[in-house]
Amino acid sequence: MLLEVEVVAAENSPMDLNRVFDLLSEPRVINRVFTANQIGEDVWCDVTGWSEDGPCPAMAALSEDSGDGVILLVYGGDDGIRIRPVGSDADWNASDSNQWGEPCLMLDKDTPVDG
Repeated sequence: MLLEVEVVAAENSPMDLNRVFDLLSEPRVINRVFTANQIGEDVWCDVTGWSEDGPCPAMAALSEDSGDGVILLVYGGDDGIRIRPVGSDADWNASDSNQWGEPCLMLDKDTPVDG
């Protein structure tokens, strides 16, 4: 199944992305991912999809990547995904400096996620 991820740099995501991914598994809703935080340490983070209306489901699926083989793709809404440290009690907010946005994440296929 082909999936197009198109995100325009705006308040949430610092960069544009327009890419088609060849999914190898059915996407599933997730709310946590083990990934690099803002200082580069790999930790558990909360994740949500992000759209012009705010939070929406974040999804994960295995995908074919021409440069890296099989990857874990984490994606969300039309404005990408939003990430924050696990345990944060703050609401999702694009203005919160303890949270950050990405168009998507392309991670090692064995990266742990939690739904």
